[in-house]
Amino acid sequence: MDQPDLRPGTERPHAEQAQTERTPAAHPRAGQPPANEASPPQDIAPSRNAVRLDPRDADARYRLALALLARERGRNEGDRERGAGTPEARARTYLDLGQALIARGDMAEAASWLREALSLEPDLIQARSSLGLALYGMGDLDAAVEELRGILRTRPDVVGARLTVATALVAKQDWPAARAELEALVEMQPDLLQAHYSLGVVRYTLGDLDGALEAYRRVLAIDPQHHDARYNLALMLKLARRDAEATPEFLAAARAGLSRAEYFAGAAYAGGLGVERNLALAVAWWFRAAEQGVPQAEEALAQLRQAALGRGRRAPAERQAAGQAFRNYRMELWKEFPDVARDGDEPVGAALLRQGRVGEGVAVLIREASALSEPAQRFLEALYEQGVEGQLAAYDERILGYFKSAAAEGQLRPRIGLARFYARGLGVDKDVARAVSLLKATPHEDAQRLLKELSAGTP
Repeated sequence: MDQPDLRPGTERPHAEQAQTERTPAAHPRAGQPPANEASPPQDIAPSRNAVRLDPRDADARYRLALALLARERGRNEGDRERGAGTPEARARTYLDLGQALIARGDMAEAASWLREALSLEPDLIQARSSLGLALYGMGDLDAAVEELRGILRTRPDVVGARLTVATALVAKQDWPAARAELEALVEMQPDLLQAHYSLGVVRYTLGDLDGALEAYRRVLAIDPQHHDARYNLALMLKLARRDAEATPEFLAAARAGLSRAEYFAGAAYAGGLGVERNLALAVAWWFRAAEQGVPQAEEALAQLRQAALGRGRRAPAERQAAGQAFRNYRMELWKEFPDVARDGDEPVGAALLRQGRVGEGVAVLIREASALSEPAQRFLEALYEQGVEGQLAAYDERILGYFKSAAAEGQLRPRIGLARFYARGLGVDKDVARAVSLLKATPHEDAQRLLKELSAGTP
């Protein structure tokens, strides 16, 4: 069974974790003379130049830090820093700047300022924790682990540091060490959702399905709306061959819009796994997943189309069921547009075009054509060649993409349409040989008629 990506979706540490054990800010002593005033953002360039001229000028570096911090926060830092000339206060400024840069994603610059803070106050735990986070963000996993384990040797209760260590170990694929850190974390802080989720990933990777199930259930107990955890829980249940339990979880995640779950919801309805078999619902879920780029769903629809068209050694009942599933799906599409009046057997997309809803109309026509509607295929062919004045240019790439994929599956009408596009150079480079090749393999009277025209030199 193809397995969707199981990489952890929520285990990445966040900048605020480095601030979970913050100590009170240093305050100037009474009567202390004012120190350097804050520099407004426009003073960044002069401050940088001063630091460049003399990297050992501590006052210049401090003025630069204040200016950069003012820019990050959008306000002048002068009032906060007035009289803050002590090493402790300067370290605090460098820490605040480093954390602001982490939040912005500038990890390398953050690491530089955090090291500056540690040079002034080596025991500033939140600066060291933030430095580990910045190193992790830079991809220097070994350095991040080393930095953070230095904290944990003396302060094993620092949750943010331990979580970042665990995340770095997951990134290094050091699964046993990551498991040990994560299990210690959930024992220290039982409601730490991020740790439980990562623990589920790690236990699954180590082959512990029961442990993974326990971890994902704990995530959902903390946050029932955590759809990635629900999907992974369903996948663990499916791997354990517990389809009756897996399918409701897949359906809940699918209804929340998780594309991978939509594929498995379709597979459940197609196979009657935990639900009553319903190919039309399978088609609906697979279309949703395919539109979000899930390749398994695209392949499932392609195989069902082959069955509906009688390709391969298919039993008549299988062909009939597949064809009916696509017809039922096309009928259900009308329910998505209750304000659209139906005119005979026209496709839903054509009705939308009549209302001037061209964007929606084209998208729905592609869905209907992909569900084997020949009228929708003919509408798309005309739209591709002619467009809609002022709303849709001729030779639309989406429509061309549909014809290419459908022709590759061997569908007759799309092969004929694509052959004509190539024969006449309609939105593509003219390629008569390619058109002839498509037509020769298409047993349809329209294909043979166009082939004769091409052979006579009158495309």
